[in-house]
Amino acid sequence: MNDIRRTVLWVIFGFSMVLLWDQWQVFNGQKPTFFPNASTPVKVDAADNARPASSSSVPTANSSAVPAPAPASAGTAALPAGAPSVAAQASKERLVVTTDVFTLTFDTEGGSLIRSSFNKFKDMADKKSGFVLLDESSNRVYVAQTGLIPAAGGVAMPTHKTVMTAVPGERVLKDGQDELQVKFESAEVGGVKLVKTYTFRRGAYDATVRHDVINTGSTPVSPQLYLQLVRDGNPPPGESSFYSTFTGPAIYTEAKKYQKVEFKDIEKGKVDVEKQATNGYIAMVQHYFASAWILGDGIRRDLFQRKVDTNLYAVGMITSLDAIAPGMTKSMDAKLFIGPQEEKTLEALAPGLELVKDYGWLTILAKPLYWLLDKLHTLIQNWGWSIVALVLLLKIAFYWLNAKAYSSMAKMKAINPKIMEMRERLKDKPQEMQLAMMKIYKEEKVNPMGGCFPIMVQIPVFIALYWVLLSSVEMRDAPWILWIKDLSAPDPFFILPVVMTLTTMLQTALNPAPPDPLQAKLMWFMPLIFSVMFFFFPAGLVLYWITNNILSIAQQWVINTRMGVPPQFNLPKFK
Repeated sequence: MNDIRRTVLWVIFGFSMVLLWDQWQVFNGQKPTFFPNASTPVKVDAADNARPASSSSVPTANSSAVPAPAPASAGTAALPAGAPSVAAQASKERLVVTTDVFTLTFDTEGGSLIRSSFNKFKDMADKKSGFVLLDESSNRVYVAQTGLIPAAGGVAMPTHKTVMTAVPGERVLKDGQDELQVKFESAEVGGVKLVKTYTFRRGAYDATVRHDVINTGSTPVSPQLYLQLVRDGNPPPGESSFYSTFTGPAIYTEAKKYQKVEFKDIEKGKVDVEKQATNGYIAMVQHYFASAWILGDGIRRDLFQRKVDTNLYAVGMITSLDAIAPGMTKSMDAKLFIGPQEEKTLEALAPGLELVKDYGWLTILAKPLYWLLDKLHTLIQNWGWSIVALVLLLKIAFYWLNAKAYSSMAKMKAINPKIMEMRERLKDKPQEMQLAMMKIYKEEKVNPMGGCFPIMVQIPVFIALYWVLLSSVEMRDAPWILWIKDLSAPDPFFILPVVMTLTTMLQTALNPAPPDPLQAKLMWFMPLIFSVMFFFFPAGLVLYWITNNILSIAQQWVINTRMGVPPQFNLPKFK
């Protein structure tokens, strides 16, 4: 009876851990692992090319006091008074620009960036096409926008809804050319003209965006510049529900560091992030990729995030420009990053930008593990073998802890016949059985928990490595051997998951069987149940787990042999 209660408690404990893990994912700004939410359609206007709610994403005119979620009433605001309607302006058009790293599409309405396709990273479903991050289509909205807000009581100025003119120039970064500029000029709106100049550099995923604000009127103006990223709240196409990664806005400041914002929290108005700063960035984050607006340090800015429309959200910042006298020009530079979460590239762009590659609460362990993995790749030039080498180094580093654990398991296996005999003899006397068992443990100098603690110490390291492999964009399209052409995708033939399941079962068979038959059966069912998930995991993660299993089995085999306890397979009995 005592054993049945213990088994029931173990089952309850295991189920509780699953539920806690699910809630931990939610707490860390990620989707639930086992009960992911269904995607919500994006509300778009077909007549307006799926554009975000006409002018609803324009910050309010009175932005000098921006409250959370800021700017106030942005979800329903119309264009500032005096702004020309789209019909009254020149017709808008789309402009395609190509560099060595991506192909971009701009809309002359606001000079906004509305599509980005990468040359290096291919679409998971169609390997012939580049991966698309930013997009404005019938079922997706993800765009980068900027514009001007007048001072309180001022007339409207050029916004991201103002149709601009594309200045003639090169649209392709040619061989031998290191820089490409794309310029948009607005008509005069409210006595102000806005000129946007995007400067792209060879090999770079960031662009410098200069905003020249020209006062064409007869009185001084004091405009404010806003920079924002707008996207729908749907998960990225093709994302697996078996492992959750964060998708949504993020804000970084020196004071509060990296702050993730859930779409559902914006929906409920329950966002608690820093509202003002003089440093940092705003970003939209998803698995492997991110976009970000970055202003220079020392520039005061108001930070905001808000719901724009049904399933459409914005994150951005507003900064004030000094008063501009008639006939004068004021310029403000910003950086726009649109690219993969390559750690070294992000670190070089802005302080804290590497945190969009989110390792969660194990960052302190994950960052050095990634550094070591990157160094191994520099030597080996194959990410798959680099994973194998890293796990091997970790097993060497933890050799003595593992040796202690396996030694304890070997001792438990050696005294297992004596315990089984005692349990059979005293099966009707549970209290005497417990006392007799403790006596055997004491006489044989065996700690039943001795095999658990050394392994528990290592768990955070291997969980951190899991997040390193799951988060590293370098795994995309990275081949290992033969049929494994992409370490970020599941094994197409399920060979690695099958091998992982077999090694897990072998490892279970080598461990001493629990005295209670029900517990012994549970020890076999749990690995089989969790192995099912690995059929849908990226091949790189499964490879790491297989390597860890094989090395653990080898070490356990050697230690058992040295201790005079021949390895034996404790096969399950399901009768």
